[in-house]
Amino acid sequence: MVGFKNRYMVMEVLLDPNKEISGDDPIVVTQFNISKAIKDGILVNFGECGLASSLGSFQVKYVNPITKLCVIRASRDEYQKIWSSISMVMSIGNCPVLFNLLDLSGSIKACKTATLKCDELKFEQYKLMVGACLSADVTQHMQNCLEKIRILEH
Repeated sequence: MVGFKNRYMVMEVLLDPNKEISGDDPIVVTQFNISKAIKDGILVNFGECGLASSLGSFQVKYVNPITKLCVIRASRDEYQKIWSSISMVMSIGNCPVLFNLLDLSGSIKACKTATLKCDELKFEQYKLMVGACLSADVTQHMQNCLEKIRILEH
C-alpha cells in the first residue's frame, strides 16, 4: 500500500502591504479566512473542475494570527495549482494581502521544523515592533500557537 503524498507550504500573509507599518491589523487572519480566499482563487483561475480536483487533500493546517504564518497542505499532484492560485489571491475580505512562500516540504516533520523557526523569528520581530506594549495575553497566545505546531500531525 502506498501512502498519500502531500506537500506542505509554509506561507507568510502580508496584510495590506502598501500601508505604513502599525500595530493595528484590518482583519484577523484565521484558517477559515485563508481557506476561503484560496478556494475562491482556485475557482476563479481553474474553474469548478480544478477546485474539485484540488480539494481532496487541501487543508489549512495551522495559522498564527500574531506572526501571520500559515501551513497549507496539498496533494503532490495538485500543489502547483494551489500555489499558483495562492499567488493570485489579492484580498481576504476587503483587506489587500500578499502571500510569501517561506518553505515547501514533502513531510510534516520538515514543515514543523521550518514553521517553528520562522514563527520564533517573526515573533521576535513583533516584540521589537510593539515594544513595551506587549501584553501577557499576546505572549500566552504565541506560546499556545507554538504548542500547536509541535503537535501538528496529519
